[in-house]
Amino acid sequence: MPGFEIIGKEEKRSIQNIFTKGSGILFRHGFEKLRKNSYQVQNFEKKFKEKFNSKYSLAVSSGTAALRVALASCNIGFKDEVITQSFTFVATVEAIVESGAKPICTEIDETLNMCAKDLKKKITKKTKAVIVVHMLGVPANLQKIKKICKERNILLIEDTAWGIGAKFKNKYLGNYGDIGTYSFDFAKTITTGEGGMIVFKKKETFLKAKAWHDHGHENNPKVPRWEDTRTSSGFNFRMSELQGAVGLAQLSKFDKIFNMHRKNKNLILKKIKKIKGLNLRKIPKYGTDASESLIIIMKNKLEALNFRKELLKYKYSTKILPEATSWHFAGDWNHIKKLGVTNNKYPKSKEILSKSVSIPIFYKMDRKFPEIIFNVLKKLNK
Repeated sequence: MPGFEIIGKEEKRSIQNIFTKGSGILFRHGFEKLRKNSYQVQNFEKKFKEKFNSKYSLAVSSGTAALRVALASCNIGFKDEVITQSFTFVATVEAIVESGAKPICTEIDETLNMCAKDLKKKITKKTKAVIVVHMLGVPANLQKIKKICKERNILLIEDTAWGIGAKFKNKYLGNYGDIGTYSFDFAKTITTGEGGMIVFKKKETFLKAKAWHDHGHENNPKVPRWEDTRTSSGFNFRMSELQGAVGLAQLSKFDKIFNMHRKNKNLILKKIKKIKGLNLRKIPKYGTDASESLIIIMKNKLEALNFRKELLKYKYSTKILPEATSWHFAGDWNHIKKLGVTNNKYPKSKEILSKSVSIPIFYKMDRKFPEIIFNVLKKLNK
């Protein structure tokens, strides 16, 4: 599970520094004479891009905002289509709808991410972008997906809300496509309560996003903010200095969190490998996962539900699969009109998801947890 497990004195000290060293300035821009060179969000952006080898970075108010700003920076709007996958969080499709574009969803494959073959089928002349989602920390088949996008001259955005720290071909996820987005909500690997980050390869796109997320402000250093220059409208998706301060503290703990997640996941894998016929989610070639969760593919839906039922007896739950699938599967989103009637769509995805169980990986994992998982699987395997 996420960074909220180890929120402590570092985050408190980082927030206090805003008041002791920065005169309590909570707005990320301006007030230079008062803030005493205290820039929490700017420092968070700088350290984030250094940590994950990105060229340009922009902190925003949420992971959903990150997707919306990314689309705006590329002039995605009415009459355009944006393709994403049927297994994601509803926010991915909401961001597309809010941009004015039409969302199109693909089936998933054995990685539980975008199916490259179905992506090919879904592309039309109206397709302007693809948002591939690295669900629950495992990379999608980026090599195939990027090749398709490059051949069709389509923008590739990586929704890396769950995949921070994971890699594909030794590149951190988010840096493989044209733009990468991240989430720092309270259930992510590192958290600012709410918050997000966008990374860019092109300076022009970055500058457009930076202005758009701030009502069009270009933050021209030659004029005061109230006389600032602008060339387009925008919206308010700014990150506050409070979020930036927490982000800096959490980022300093990232390696510790990431390595512990990997260690704990391997402890579970080592224990359950003795189970015959164990079917795990596929990790693509050249990919390394974020150890955010462990997904086991059961024989059928009933077994998946029974798995959760047995875990609850030990006062543990699963994660998203199977209990929260309806928030993460486009086939259930009849409330989003732009998707059209979704019932009975994405049959391959529905079949895979219905029998999948996601086991959360905790930083502070109970040493008995691997044994509990083993016992549940053994009982179901009789």
